[in-house]
Amino acid sequence: MVDLNWENITISGGVASGKNTLLENLKPYLEPLGWKFASGGKILRDYLKEYKHPLASLGDEKIHHIIDDRTVSLLKEGHYVIESWLAGFMARNFQNTLRVFLTCSNPALKIDRVVNRDKVTIEEAKKMIKEREEDNLKTWKKIYGDYDFWDPKYYHLVIDTYSSGPLETVGKVLDRLGFKHK
Repeated sequence: MVDLNWENITISGGVASGKNTLLENLKPYLEPLGWKFASGGKILRDYLKEYKHPLASLGDEKIHHIIDDRTVSLLKEGHYVIESWLAGFMARNFQNTLRVFLTCSNPALKIDRVVNRDKVTIEEAKKMIKEREEDNLKTWKKIYGDYDFWDPKYYHLVIDTYSSGPLETVGKVLDRLGFKHK
């Protein structure tokens, strides 16, 4: 295994912040080194048999704890990139994990991403973003307590994907990871 600054990476952020894009863009660099990849959102969608980005409230507290336990287990195993809204928060006590938070400061760009990704109208995208963000935060506060889950203190790297494109974003993460491209 190549010597890097971190043994894991978590990628967190809200709707259409670029989490899945970053996960996919890290694969060509880290898969050849034996790293594995997981998506908390995919686990929830599979569990709920819902493939249109479900609300957190659709899953009972038990499923959230199952996902959390799986996240912690994978982090203990090492050499994982885990993408989910709360992966960084769940990994906040793991010193060996690079915690990345993605945000998108331009609401119009977030809407455009959802329209193109989910093949919905602009109005549907606006509604979906608002509902998911409000519902998810309310549900998580009920389950985990009154945290600001996206407080920068929980993350080593905060990237605004409005001003940082996909290649620049993956470059920032690889740099912080200590990855040296040959």
